[in-house]
Amino acid sequence: MDWWSMQVSQVEKRLQTNRETGLQGGEASKRLTLDGKNRLEQGEGKKSFFWKFLAQFNDFMILLLIGAAVISFAVSCWNGEKDFVDSAIIIAIVVLNAVLGVLQESKAEKALEALKELSAPKARVLRNGTEQEILAEDIVVGDILLLSAGDYICADGRLFESHGLKTEESAITGESLAIEKENGILPEKLQIGDRKNMVLSGSYAMAGKGKAIVTATGMDTEIGHIADMLSRQEENETPLQKKLGETGKLLGIGALGICGIIFILGLLRKEEPFQMFMTSVSLAVAAIPEGLPAIVTIVLAIGMQRMSKKNTIIRRLPAVETLGGAEVICSDKTGTLTQNRMKVTKLAALGKDLEKNEEKRRFILTLFALCNDAKREGTRIIAEPTEKALAEAAEEGGVSLKGLWQEMPRTGEVPFSSERKLMTTVHQSGEKWISVTKGAPDILLEKCSRCLEGKGQVSFDNRRKSEVRLKNGEMAANALRVVAVAFREWEEEPLFFTAEALEQDLVFAGMAGMIDPPRPEAKEAVETCKKAGIRPVMITGDHALTAQAIAAQLGIYETGDRIITGQELEQMKEAELSKAVENCTVFARVSPEHKVRIVKAFQKDGKVVAMTGDGVNDAPALKAADIGCAMGKNGTEVAKGAADMVLMDDNFATIVEAVREGRGIYDNIRKAVHFLLSSNIGEIITIFVAMVLGWATPLLPIQLLWVNLVTDSLPAIALGLDPVEKDSMERQPRKDTSLFGGGMGSRIAVEGMMIGMLALIAFGIGHIYFDGGKEYITGRTMAFAVLSLSQLVHAFNMRTEHSLTQISLGSNPFLVGAFAAGCFLQAGVIMADPLAEIFKVCPLGWVEWLIVAGLALVPLPVVELEKWKDRLLQGNITKN
Repeated sequence: MDWWSMQVSQVEKRLQTNRETGLQGGEASKRLTLDGKNRLEQGEGKKSFFWKFLAQFNDFMILLLIGAAVISFAVSCWNGEKDFVDSAIIIAIVVLNAVLGVLQESKAEKALEALKELSAPKARVLRNGTEQEILAEDIVVGDILLLSAGDYICADGRLFESHGLKTEESAITGESLAIEKENGILPEKLQIGDRKNMVLSGSYAMAGKGKAIVTATGMDTEIGHIADMLSRQEENETPLQKKLGETGKLLGIGALGICGIIFILGLLRKEEPFQMFMTSVSLAVAAIPEGLPAIVTIVLAIGMQRMSKKNTIIRRLPAVETLGGAEVICSDKTGTLTQNRMKVTKLAALGKDLEKNEEKRRFILTLFALCNDAKREGTRIIAEPTEKALAEAAEEGGVSLKGLWQEMPRTGEVPFSSERKLMTTVHQSGEKWISVTKGAPDILLEKCSRCLEGKGQVSFDNRRKSEVRLKNGEMAANALRVVAVAFREWEEEPLFFTAEALEQDLVFAGMAGMIDPPRPEAKEAVETCKKAGIRPVMITGDHALTAQAIAAQLGIYETGDRIITGQELEQMKEAELSKAVENCTVFARVSPEHKVRIVKAFQKDGKVVAMTGDGVNDAPALKAADIGCAMGKNGTEVAKGAADMVLMDDNFATIVEAVREGRGIYDNIRKAVHFLLSSNIGEIITIFVAMVLGWATPLLPIQLLWVNLVTDSLPAIALGLDPVEKDSMERQPRKDTSLFGGGMGSRIAVEGMMIGMLALIAFGIGHIYFDGGKEYITGRTMAFAVLSLSQLVHAFNMRTEHSLTQISLGSNPFLVGAFAAGCFLQAGVIMADPLAEIFKVCPLGWVEWLIVAGLALVPLPVVELEKWKDRLLQGNITKN
């Protein structure tokens, strides 16, 4: 219902109430029973810990891992070895992954809870003709809400009385200034921030008084609509989750295919069926990198700890990686890119000497400090944003507020009204009095007959008025909010404190221009984002002119960019909006629904979208975005609850470091995937090629599982702890939709074949030269050692796509430790007699070990040559 476009009498009639007496007690009780309490409701009931835990297993790869554990257990039981280490590790990894997932998501419902806590405990209403204080949750539609400065507004309402009422609605509309309210009739199609005869639940009365008819309560209010959107907003899978899901399915299908092929080949060679079945399923277990989910979780958790030291709190683990792939950052203006406080940035008066005339500047600031309702509480100035900015400017200009207010006490006033757009105060100054009037320049100029110029007062003729109007226009064009001030001296105290008596024959003094200024560090952060190929976009509820000015200062808006307002966006269809976002860098005067549409328009274009914000109005878009970043210091609990990560210092620049860390995390995950898959393919090649060539099986099932255990854990985790590479923020956002993009898939295949061939060469040398061509134990032992050790060596190749000579070996001590531990374990299995018997291997002599070491080191020069070839090819492509 468009209450703002109706006569108050129409609103009364529709809501069956009376603005003079309010509702009767019985009618209010009936409506409360019918409509329910004035509070925000939860969407769905909370899931128990048990169901959240079970939900973590609803994943194809996790189910495959559980199957792998069962198969591994069956293999161990069949062979009678009672070695359940691999099965236990797989199950432990799956359970650990599920527990971590539940813990990370335990706060996912906080957004709605925080919205509920925003409800004021009590409110003043008119019922039965008397003023009553009731619980806010007992307010009903039709109640007469009584408002005064400092009140929390707990329901939406249509104003019918307003005496200088100003409300602060930034958490809902994004408007940084206090809104001057009025009670007239407004056009039907207006955005929330322009409905000046309405008050909104979740806002505050900053100044003045007012009365309103309650038009909506609970979930029917504007803040209720935000809560409803938040409860209905689906949780999107992050790009990483999607890619890991695809990888898991691919590996699972591949593993099953390998099982079938090798089993059939064995049958064709007249091998014992059950032994071939055990070999093929053992290989399938080895082919699935069961450590991958745990490794990814650990890598993300380490990244989360690093970022917490840099003022970034991660609420969901995948958020670390997702931000690294961000292509668009949609940022709220107020409190995110700006300081969320008004500041006087320019003073203006007649003439060109104001900057040099300190006495005149101080006099103008003194007038602004006198005609001001600000209060001093300790070191803080308490006032609505405009008056606070003027008072702070006066103090910065050398005016002592406390001393001034004591020396020139206020004796009378005419409060601000939206009709007059002026405010006047009267002060005693020694034996004389002075009245000071401030307000809208165009209104105040017509009340002035004289003006300050030079060292005295002169006639305020049309030429001088034109000069003032020109300066006012210049300041307004720079998105400054301009307030003018004038005064009048009195020999005696005025008899009447009315606008008619005091606001005439004034002396024009000057003007102050103010704005919510950009954060000093935000400009550099925007520049860094652009260098990294990330597009910053401003989305705000503020006016287009103000948004454009701030965006231009920060470098977000450039000549030729498009600015779209909420009213224009309202008329756009989805296809039109998707096209418009391509060259739009500023969205102004938008509502919460618009913000969600904008985010989804970018996502439909295939972009990974990050959204930053701090207000209640940002919460649905924060949740809809691929990565939501809330401000921790001045941000609302609602925004924090809906976000994936929280910037604790409210510093937009912190997001740049988060992007850098995110890119490093993704690089490390790719390193781990690259290592695991190339190693596992090496194991597959070893068995598959031997089968095709008609050789004996180079590795037994238990040996495959051991290699899988040694190489799938510590080295892969250590790669996940690699420091972020120096050139990470000099690259464009990744465009590949697959984890194997950028040629990684072909490199994995080539490196896997290399590892497999090295193991086969070792098997052949051992069988021919040390087993005499009759037995296989030495050949299998050497193949076993080469397969394991070559993978440990290969882990170092994964550290960088550049040459290993460009990084320090000691910069990742975890990988050095993992390599040493793996070598020790592998040597122990071979050289310790009890273990050698279990694994069906034999101790090797120094000659065999030299051959094993030589083959195991081959991946280093081969991969270095591969990297050199890729760099050479890339250089040729760049030149062309």
